Amino acid sequence: MSVFQTIKEAFRPDNQIRMPRLSHPGCPIVLRALTMDDEEAWNEVRWRNNDWLAPWESGDPMHGGIITFNQWLQRMRRNEQHGTGALFAIEYQMRIVGQISLGAISYGSMRTGVVGYWVDQRYAGRGFAPMALAMLADWALTDPFGPALHRLEIAILPENARSLAVVRKIGAHHEGLRERYMYVNGHWRDHVTFALLAEDAGTGFTARLLQSRSSSDTPGE
Repeated sequence: MSVFQTIKEAFRPDNQIRMPRLSHPGCPIVLRALTMDDEEAWNEVRWRNNDWLAPWESGDPMHGGIITFNQWLQRMRRNEQHGTGALFAIEYQMRIVGQISLGAISYGSMRTGVVGYWVDQRYAGRGFAPMALAMLADWALTDPFGPALHRLEIAILPENARSLAVVRKIGAHHEGLRERYMYVNGHWRDHVTFALLAEDAGTGFTARLLQSRSSSDTPGE
């Protein structure tokens, strides 16, 4: 190793993500890291919802073979250690009802990440997805123990009305259409992109969402 590499390593900031358990008064859901103990429960909910999620499922067109749950978790742990990603189970009454992820994290002058999420069809319409997004945003953008990002991006297929409703409930900025932005269900697809910024947090995305829900008393995705 060269002297330059040694110095570079010595001054590299610690971007390791230490996964918390996220909850909020008034929110019925919890966000937490997945473990090997979750294999059976996660497999049951994910594959039971396969048809429900298939139209929105992104993937790598150059992907390799199928990996096991254990291999997938190991990949998640490496992402956390390198500070490049974090994945949370969405839990309701001790049951996994979906997941939300933060990936493609960039530090330095960008400090940004990309968010993806899904919710069990049986629990759609209860507002779990907006709550999970708000809780993730509070942690990722404003929590001193989080990655301290400045911007979160959410990219959505134009016909995905439920997911579009989620970002609007949070008050995300509409940034426009990106052509052939992501590989979804076998094709490069256009996506509408939205962003949440640290300056928008105010007293908290979650607190603001809960206040708006209590005043309107309407359910959401």
